[in-house]
Amino acid sequence: MLEGVSFDVAAGSALILRGPNGVGKTTLLRTLAELQPALAGTVEGAEDAAYASHADGIKAQLTVTENLAFWAEVHGAAVPDAVFASFDLDSLRDRMAGTLSAGQKRRLGLARLGVIGRKVLLLDEPTVSLDAFSVKLFADWLEAEHLGQGGLAVIATHIDLGLDAPEMDLTPYRAAPDAGGGSDEAFL
Repeated sequence: MLEGVSFDVAAGSALILRGPNGVGKTTLLRTLAELQPALAGTVEGAEDAAYASHADGIKAQLTVTENLAFWAEVHGAAVPDAVFASFDLDSLRDRMAGTLSAGQKRRLGLARLGVIGRKVLLLDEPTVSLDAFSVKLFADWLEAEHLGQGGLAVIATHIDLGLDAPEMDLTPYRAAPDAGGGSDEAFL
């Protein structure tokens, strides 16, 4: 649980959240996305936000193309052809998602961000399972296609994405152990 956290992220920019495991990065992102209530304070700008967690959010029984078409349809959008190249999925278009490697599945999961049309991306460890080449693909897409088009991103990560973005260490905002709330929310 965190307390006293406050920040603004302007259109076209990103904020990198840092801190040790368990400090509250995921909780903060989920609160910003309004997937869980804030114990105090306010969240502004969540109406056009998308939260992407550690899960890839793909359907194993659909092809790469069908997965992206599914998410595009859910959000009333089309699949831009460029998204396949941006995430190195061109040669995998007709592959069943369930047959992809962990890194390929992760790239497909991240490619969903390119079809949903949300201005605010709240990303929790977006590069899990990615090699250095794929991390760069994602960072390049984020800078050119999302931030470059006026979007913004708040990203919790332990690795350097190569982005020119400020970092915020959440360690000083860790709430006192007796502050209420807690890390056992999965057991409520």
